[in-house]
Amino acid sequence: MPDIPPIILNFIYVMLGGILTLLFMKFSCSMFNRMVNFNISDELAKGNVAVGLMVMGLFIGIGIALGLVIGLGLS
Repeated sequence: MPDIPPIILNFIYVMLGGILTLLFMKFSCSMFNRMVNFNISDELAKGNVAVGLMVMGLFIGIGIALGLVIGLGLS
């Protein structure tokens, strides 16, 4: 196996991590949308700030968790 320069390897990790993060965020938002009594997209379109803050917290939590997993996987 050829030696891949670390800068290229880190770029590949960043791209794969970003794609995984977006996929997990989409999946978690759709799963959470099934658990609540309202449609998240409709409420955001109406300007419901509480739903926006809820989704923001969901995305921040998933981003932190996946960032830690990806970061520790590089070690």
